[in-house]
Amino acid sequence: MTDAALPGDPQQHVEPATLDDVQGWFWDHDRHSFDWFLGRQEKTGVTGDLLEMGAYLGRSAIVIGEHLQPGETFTVCDLFDSDAPDDENAAEMDYSYRKTLTRSAFETNYLAFHEELPEIIQAPTSVLAGGRIPAGAFRFIHIDASHLYEHVVGDLQVARVALRTQGVVVLDDYRAQHTPGVAAATWEAVFNHGLKPILLTECKFYGTWGDPEPFQRELLDGVDLAAGCRLSTDTVNGRQVLRMTGDSEGIAPFRGSRHQERSAAEAARRGDRQSAVDAHRPVPSDRDEAALDLAARRARAAEARRPVNVAKRAARDLLPPVVTAAIRRARRA
Repeated sequence: MTDAALPGDPQQHVEPATLDDVQGWFWDHDRHSFDWFLGRQEKTGVTGDLLEMGAYLGRSAIVIGEHLQPGETFTVCDLFDSDAPDDENAAEMDYSYRKTLTRSAFETNYLAFHEELPEIIQAPTSVLAGGRIPAGAFRFIHIDASHLYEHVVGDLQVARVALRTQGVVVLDDYRAQHTPGVAAATWEAVFNHGLKPILLTECKFYGTWGDPEPFQRELLDGVDLAAGCRLSTDTVNGRQVLRMTGDSEGIAPFRGSRHQERSAAEAARRGDRQSAVDAHRPVPSDRDEAALDLAARRARAAEARRPVNVAKRAARDLLPPVVTAAIRRARRA
């Protein structure tokens, strides 16, 4: 997320017709990357539960939930409108998104796209430690909760225990100016705790405690990768890391919600009503337009035949040019 909340009134939450209607900070390259990693796991037979730490109003959760397979569980942990566990976290929430973040808004958004809610833990992510979630059960974890260093360190420790061998962890805001705690915790995990980077986008870090090379080979080969996603390589701590830049070319829009069809039907009804109104307005025919043109030409001709205009034209045609010019100068004076 960014350091400022998007405007909104939680008391007047509108059901979204598209994913873009859901407030939040989840750009096309990351939405495509989520689909790519989750889809690759499904194609290669990797199963496991899904986890999001910090959901805001559900924009990324909706995409993750699209990949939930039979027998898997999707868990979302967020404070939502609960009190923060400490003063620093409370200050962060008040500054960033306290006015818009409610569990009710999240549930409304999520149910617009899915039949059932994920398992929701309304609490700080620290409650996930100590066996609250099963070890080695998850294939994909998205960390986007507190930006405070100590909290992100704890979230990464939870992820390390919870992920399967080839599971993927994603960290938001790993390089933003206003989130140095996330950057510190992320790269500390890389240098000291075995986290291996796979891919970096502008906003998110994708990594694994397993082997990053199979992911990177397929990315570099462009397997299922959108045309606008351009990759470059770098080396960090002796390991290859990919960077993604580019545009949104080839990234298909996310499907519409259950409300999109209803919204389209309402728009169609409004259009029909307007068409009915327009139908009662007289539409000029070709004959009418010809008559209007004839009337205009007749009016111009009548104006030309007025005595004053006839006299002016006669004077212009009959008097010598020198005299006509002198008369015009006298009139202007």
